[in-house]
Amino acid sequence: MEKIDIKSLTLEELTQHIVGLGEPKFRAKQIYEWLHQKHAFSFSEMTNISAKFQQRLESVFYIDSLKMIKKLVSQIDNTVKYLYELRDGEFVECVLMEYRHGTSICISSQVGCKMGCTFCASTIAGFVRNLTPSEMLDQIYCSALDSGRKISSVVMMGIGEPLDNYDNVLRFLELVSDENGMNLSLRHLSLSTCGLVERICDLAEKRLGLTLSVSLHAPNDTVRSKTMPVSRRYSMNELLKACRFYAEETHRRISFEYALIRGVNDSKRDAEELASRLRGMLCHVNLIPVNPVEEAGYQAAAREDVFRFQNLLLSMGINTTVRRTLGADIHAACGQLRRNSQNVKR
Repeated sequence: MEKIDIKSLTLEELTQHIVGLGEPKFRAKQIYEWLHQKHAFSFSEMTNISAKFQQRLESVFYIDSLKMIKKLVSQIDNTVKYLYELRDGEFVECVLMEYRHGTSICISSQVGCKMGCTFCASTIAGFVRNLTPSEMLDQIYCSALDSGRKISSVVMMGIGEPLDNYDNVLRFLELVSDENGMNLSLRHLSLSTCGLVERICDLAEKRLGLTLSVSLHAPNDTVRSKTMPVSRRYSMNELLKACRFYAEETHRRISFEYALIRGVNDSKRDAEELASRLRGMLCHVNLIPVNPVEEAGYQAAAREDVFRFQNLLLSMGINTTVRRTLGADIHAACGQLRRNSQNVKR
């Protein structure tokens, strides 16, 4: 019989399993707290459970865990980038970032990515599989334990498209916000998508309270199709209609991510068209100087051009910020470490 990933079970599901093994209901909560509050990585660590039942648990379940392969610490701003190995030998990345309001972690949702955005290193190494809820949780748990930092917010903006792993991501959201576990308010979680329209609408109807970040990166379909293949599946009009629906349903402001690429999407006309499309929506634009990816050959817009673009949008009534660059000395943008590790494996 195939063992069950115990850390991906909700408390209700775990309780059903434990009662089915002939144990009282309270035992499930004890185990759940060992997994999600005390971060036990083996059943033998669960000291209020008998050795005999520990062995029984071992025969039915497994506790997933990540193996740290590489850790890079920025000498500039204490950003920490981790490369973890999964049970099947694949690799995943996450990044710890320090802000005035606390420590945030950017986690991955897939091993690789199928979306094919040409400016992103994550997609170059190819898509392998979805991450399980426990593998997403363990990026948080393992990084918090190693760093000794209390994580106050989570960003799902690492490797992969979260809404392409929809069911596992929903389960992860349920687990990470459970009051018997990490108890993270979903208002402190941001989910980034390249724009899977149906899933944005599904998420809106759940009204979970999380922040939706949409990778827009262009003012129209012509420009967007050059860098984001997903635009051939969903037009800009369809995407923005879904975003308006999300904002109206949830009353949460949408963050539009806009990576400025020199000569591609950084002109005055681009800013004007972008502003005209977003006007009246509960949203803001987060400008990002594009990260250099050797294979793509794109160049980031100059710093003065980034602020010029920001001022243009602000003058047209669009709330606009410029993302602070963290971990520049350790190449903290996602995808780089995994790609290097894949090259070593080959």
